[in-house]
This record gives sequence, C-alpha cells and structure tokens, in this order.
Amino acid sequence: MAETPHRSPVHDSLVERLGAAIVHGAYPAGSRLLTADLAEASGASRSAAREAVRVLESLGLVQVRRKAGIEVLPVGQWNVYAPEIIAWRLDGPGRARQLQELNELRGAVEPLAARLAAVHATDAQRQELVAAALSMAGHHRQAAEAEYLDADVRFHRTLLGASGNPMLGVLGGVVQAVLEGRTRHALMPHEANPDAVRWHRDVAFAVAGGEADAAFQAMSRIVGESEAAMGEAVDGELAEIPGDR
Repeated sequence: MAETPHRSPVHDSLVERLGAAIVHGAYPAGSRLLTADLAEASGASRSAAREAVRVLESLGLVQVRRKAGIEVLPVGQWNVYAPEIIAWRLDGPGRARQLQELNELRGAVEPLAARLAAVHATDAQRQELVAAALSMAGHHRQAAEAEYLDADVRFHRTLLGASGNPMLGVLGGVVQAVLEGRTRHALMPHEANPDAVRWHRDVAFAVAGGEADAAFQAMSRIVGESEAAMGEAVDGELAEIPGDR
C-alpha cells in the first residue's frame, strides 16, 4: 500500500473499500464523489478521507478537480501495474481477464529476463535462484501453502532483478501480486506440477551456468504451463473488467 502520512485503520479501510468499489465498477468512470460524503458514509474524518483519496489519485483511479469534487477515471488511466489494483481486480468479476493479461505479460517478460540473467546475474543472485528453486522442490507437496509461495516469489523476483535491466526488475511486484493472488484464491493445486518444479530448477542452474538459451527455453515452459493451468482454473468465469465508462 502506498505510504501516506497519518495512516490509521480507518484510512486503510477506506482506501481498500473505495479502491475495490472503483475497480469492480461500482463507481463508473466519470462518476463524481465528494470528500464530505465519503467521510460521512465511512465514519471517517474528512482528513482521513482526503488522505485516502490521495492514495487513490496516486494509483490513477481518481482525479481531484477544484470546485468539481473527485472524478473517477477510466481504466486507461489506472496504474495497472500497482499491486493494489492487481489485487482488487483479482478479487472482483474481472479476475479471469486480469490473470490472462498478467500471464501474457509474464510470457513476454520472464523468458527475456532469464536470458539476460544468465549474463548479468551476480554470484549472490545465482545462489538465491538455486536456493529458491530447491526450496520449491522441497515444498512441492504443499504448493498452496506459505512456504512454497515464499520460495516461488523469491525465485521470480530474483530472476527479474538479476536481468540487469531496471525496467524488468520493477515488475517483480507485479509477478508477486499474481503469485499471491493464485494462492489466495485457491488457484494453486495442493501439489505442484512436477514439470514446473523441474523447469524452475532448470532455469536456476542455467542462469548459474551462464547458459542464456537454456534459461530462456525453461522459463518459456514455466510461463506456458502457468497460463494453461490458470486457464483451466478460471474456465467459465466472467472475463469482463470495468471498461471506459
């Protein structure tokens, strides 16, 4: 969650409630809100409501217009890479579409990151990748539990950071959000796909050995398997997300 002064549980609750409501379409683009009304409806002070609105504004969900109140912005202006927005979308009717978009992003980004990591990773990053992959293997029978998730997140964040490209590295939070969302929404099997576990090891050892093509190929298999698994898990769900309203 974005850092703001004078944080309080009321403030956090208001950010969560309003952000989710906007993302889920309860307040269509172009809707006008007033700070006083938000404060009264939530039982928060006006200062807490103003701080909550600033957080939403930083996420591109709203714009404060002088003498016109708070305007809800269209999807095209949202910071769709923000972990908060990803989490809200995964919690709402657009979950299937959000997962599809995230998997498409991962398919474009992570194999490239693996190739670059084989060239640019530091010794510490190579060791961390191997350790994370081995931890995933050690917890593969509890793939829906915290220990496996922690190792999975460490693996992917380390890989993106090891690419040596800061523009890829900052996407670590995006990948973490989708991995956490899969676990939170019971989209992970109890036991991990053994092929996927092996491919994580393949990536780690290819990066450690400086084998760029092998790292690219193994990572491509991982994101392909993830996309197929998520497609099966959300088959039949609504895929619509709030559009430009």
